Amino acid sequence: MIRLTLYGRPGCHLCDDMLAALAPHQASLGFALDEVDVDTDPALAARYGVLIPVLAWGSREICHYRLDAEALLKTLRNPGEDG
Repeated sequence: MIRLTLYGRPGCHLCDDMLAALAPHQASLGFALDEVDVDTDPALAARYGVLIPVLAWGSREICHYRLDAEALLKTLRNPGEDG
């Protein structure tokens, strides 16, 4: 099973929007999703800053700010090497 990561922070409305947009895809496509608060790690906070939310598979960024359903489907259909 592919495990995706959603980088964000509490109180971020765009993060909440992306999480809600991911829910139907997660149910139909069956991927696991981890949520990571970037503010708990200074390196993540420096890396992502205001770029959040960021949806990633390993080191591969799928999309940021808003869910790109096409990029998500492309990643899940043709994952290649784990990011």
